[in-house]
Amino acid sequence: MSRGADIAAPAAGVVVSVAAPGTMVRAGGEAAVIEAMKMEYAVTSPVTGVVQRALARPGDTVAEGELLLSVTPAAGPVREESQGETTVRSDDDRSGLAEAERYHDLLRDSARPAAVDRRHASGHRTMRENLDDFIGDGTFREYGGLVVAAQRQRHPVERLRVQAPADGVACGVASVQTGAHHRFECVVVGYDYTVLAGTQGHQGHRKVTRLLTLAERNRLPVVLFGEGGGGRAGETDGLHAFGLDHMTFRQLGRLSGLVPLVGVVAGPSFAGNAALLGMCDVIIATSDSNIGMGGPAMIEGGGLGAYAVEDIGPAPVLSKNGAIDIVVPDDAAAVAAARTYLAYFQGPGGDIRTRDQTVLRSVIPENRARAYDVRAVIDVLADADSVLELRREFGTSAVTALARIDGETVGIIANDPTRLAGAIDSDAADKLARFLHLCDAFAVPVVSLCDTPGIMVGPRAEETAILRHSARLFIATAKLRVPFFCVVLRRAFGLGAQAMVAGSVHAPEFTVSWPTGEFGSMGFEGLVKLGYRKELASIADPGERDRYFEQQLARLRDRSKAVNAASHFELDDVIDPAATRSWIVSGLKAASTRGAAPEPYLDPW
Repeated sequence: MSRGADIAAPAAGVVVSVAAPGTMVRAGGEAAVIEAMKMEYAVTSPVTGVVQRALARPGDTVAEGELLLSVTPAAGPVREESQGETTVRSDDDRSGLAEAERYHDLLRDSARPAAVDRRHASGHRTMRENLDDFIGDGTFREYGGLVVAAQRQRHPVERLRVQAPADGVACGVASVQTGAHHRFECVVVGYDYTVLAGTQGHQGHRKVTRLLTLAERNRLPVVLFGEGGGGRAGETDGLHAFGLDHMTFRQLGRLSGLVPLVGVVAGPSFAGNAALLGMCDVIIATSDSNIGMGGPAMIEGGGLGAYAVEDIGPAPVLSKNGAIDIVVPDDAAAVAAARTYLAYFQGPGGDIRTRDQTVLRSVIPENRARAYDVRAVIDVLADADSVLELRREFGTSAVTALARIDGETVGIIANDPTRLAGAIDSDAADKLARFLHLCDAFAVPVVSLCDTPGIMVGPRAEETAILRHSARLFIATAKLRVPFFCVVLRRAFGLGAQAMVAGSVHAPEFTVSWPTGEFGSMGFEGLVKLGYRKELASIADPGERDRYFEQQLARLRDRSKAVNAASHFELDDVIDPAATRSWIVSGLKAASTRGAAPEPYLDPW
């Protein structure tokens, strides 16, 4: 007879069960069970055979290495005996996976058909449809999907799983594919209008704060789908007095300038939801959106009158006052704009297709008083189809746009001669200064296209506090850490030009001019009238006075030419307009994209 195989306790514990003598056990099969620290451990047999003797009984306390039983190995092949049909439970049933999947299914739009139909009837997609479109072929890891609204004292949990899944906000980390070889990670926070009107609940705040904390820790951009009604009434579970201890708003504020923040809204967004949107770097909104710091109920409750949703913060109004950066026709365009915007901050890329640069030689009219389309200049200089303009309807005498040149992201600022002749008013100054902050925060080089008669003057301009608003532009350019390149297209007059060249023609990495460039402290006509006032007044004959005026005007114009400024080294060169792009490309390769740490300063306004 073969000698029995002794089986010992692998650890100290209490015997839960042990195979009885005469029982057949198989190699690797369970022969005994030991419990230690409330955990059960299976003790397996090293051989197939029959239990010869049991040395311990259930309830015994044994030490590590103490013998439990002995098994006599089988002498020959073991015949399999049918024990009847056995139903094997699937892993889904055994582990509770089916239950978890059932709860996850409640997150789907298909679980709320009536709410989804209402959303579609408004002309908008659901948040999760927009989220799927944003992610594309990427992935999304949702955090807190099984959370429900903090209303357990009012409703059964099973009802809350149906009526308030995820507490009305999807939070997670998305991996977004933006090209054949380009992918980026970002945090997504999406308020779901099909769940309790996208309002902000106690658990939702906890989820959002957690994801924003991860965004800070891992330097991940944040995309916020922000439609919703703000703070939610009727929360009952585990709350403090007023819920003012939520960290959501503080945490999003901490991310400003650290990672790109993109707000997307399609439809109404009020109160807390709107406050979060307002902290984003850019707000992308559909043309029928309404954004307000209070909705109709809050306004009426404050005794301020009764208003319809459509009356409060309509997108056309907010785009003109600068609150909205990009207005789009529908949800799909909003999602596409968000993907495009974030792609600028993911390093070099894009389809580098260039346009014929020689067209720039004729873009400036021969008539120096004739306006032209500066956006046409930008489109030619940039890689094809790579320009994204921000705040087009605000501060309209200036243009601010992100673009790519030779695959590199750049920020472009320009004066628009079709609006106020390109003069910088208070709104334009604010628009330019904030855009420069954006570029500086994320190491985006800046290209300045200068054609301005100066900073706006006059009593009405002063009523807008232009003294302070224009100062923002001087301070913003002085504090820039990123490369700054300046190209004078035509006029570079007065303090406006001083601002567009970052305070001095020698401040940028280069300051060059097209041959059409003109330089001066102010417009030529004004200079002659002021500088030669006495001489003009002393000429009695009107015809002779006009001839004298034109003579002085011609002299000033000749003196103001770009080639003359270059002869005094107030320009680095006067270039062929067709060579502008190559100057910028060379400058980008030569310049450092990041300087010293940012210095704090006091905003003049």
